[in-house]
Amino acid sequence: MWRALLIGVFLLTGSCNIGQRKQILPGSTDNLVDSNADLPEIKFVKTVHDFGKIYQGEVVGTNFSFTNTGSSNLLILDASASCGCTVPKWSKEPIPPEGQGTVEVMFDSSGREGMQNKSVTIRTNTSDANSVLYITAEIVIK
Repeated sequence: MWRALLIGVFLLTGSCNIGQRKQILPGSTDNLVDSNADLPEIKFVKTVHDFGKIYQGEVVGTNFSFTNTGSSNLLILDASASCGCTVPKWSKEPIPPEGQGTVEVMFDSSGREGMQNKSVTIRTNTSDANSVLYITAEIVIK
């Protein structure tokens, strides 16, 4: 009987924590922090830029501006382009809540013609982790 009672108490106690995600952080005095706590959030002004018609061989660029609309520092961990002709540069410093930053995207149209669609994936410390920016251009030959 005691054995059944202990098993019941164990199961009941263990089930009380279901749905509560806790993460132990090194050096924390509390050592328990809710992992669903306020996270940074990235909000881009635009996620698509169309260069329109450009001549083959032109190098063009645009800036994608963003704001950290979350409650903790935003970090851009990486930015990777879908093609070697597209090069992203981004803010390396932490962006505080309500702070702003930019991702610059340069596109080299050398050796290309016709309609081009490229993307840049931004990896961050937000809950969504990835954001995708898009550029398009129609390359014409002189």
